[in-house]
Amino acid sequence: MAAGPRRVVRLLPTPTGTPFTFGCLLVLVLSSLFARYGEAGTVGRLLQASGPDAAQLARTPVRVLLAGVPRLPGGPFSPYAVGLVAVLTALERRIGAWRTAAVFVLGHVVATLATEIPVGLSVLAGHLHSSSLHRLDYGVGFGLLAVLGALAGLLGPLARVLVLGWVAVLLAQDLVAYTDPLTAWGHPLALLVGLACRPLVRRAAPRRTVPGRAAVRGPATATAAMAAAATVAVPRQRERGRPGPVPSARPAFPARWRSRKATARAASTAAAAPVSRASRIPETNASRARAISAGSPSA
Repeated sequence: MAAGPRRVVRLLPTPTGTPFTFGCLLVLVLSSLFARYGEAGTVGRLLQASGPDAAQLARTPVRVLLAGVPRLPGGPFSPYAVGLVAVLTALERRIGAWRTAAVFVLGHVVATLATEIPVGLSVLAGHLHSSSLHRLDYGVGFGLLAVLGALAGLLGPLARVLVLGWVAVLLAQDLVAYTDPLTAWGHPLALLVGLACRPLVRRAAPRRTVPGRAAVRGPATATAAMAAAATVAVPRQRERGRPGPVPSARPAFPARWRSRKATARAASTAAAAPVSRASRIPETNASRARAISAGSPSA
């Protein structure tokens, strides 16, 4: 299979490869079908009882935080659902099911509490009417934005800028429209929670293996790539029965330069030193011997 179709297939959730995404998709499809084809009164009561508004959070916080997630705006076959599955699958294949679930839940919980607690405090202070405590607030938007922020931390610089720029434009449109203030502010908060998880996500992501190089997490420099290639090539040559490269016995450049400089200084010092009398005695004796042998009187 070519690289392009293989990447598309890897974005599809499977029970064994991406159990968290597969389980979420199954629950979301069932809940969406029930909300569309179920009895209207029953569906309305369930939505009202499971929405994580300020009143429900004050009574049963854990139940409403979990029960308010499995809702898909637009149904199971909407573009929103396709984007959710693609983002969850991409992150889960990089960091695993448990870590993906942790990022999703963390973004959902933090954004929900950060938007609903101020509403409850404003009602207690008398700045808002008590009807503000009851509102239909459900869906996977907060968790999705947190997962998208964490996934952006694993992308390259250009792809990260493009993804975050596109998401920032959509969030800015919601803030300008301001039809749902809590949701409009909760989505940027959830995205920031996902971006804050970037160090942990990058540490948990598997290293990319390049043929002939050591495993790296990101783009390596030329020096690091050459060192990694040399590290991998030495054992491969020895496995084939060839002798490995013999390290050079020449000293490093600074030490070699210092030794040459010291040798040159010693040579110049010896050349400039005056010749002593003892060193001229052998030369004088040799001259007298040559003079006697030639028959000339010696001085």
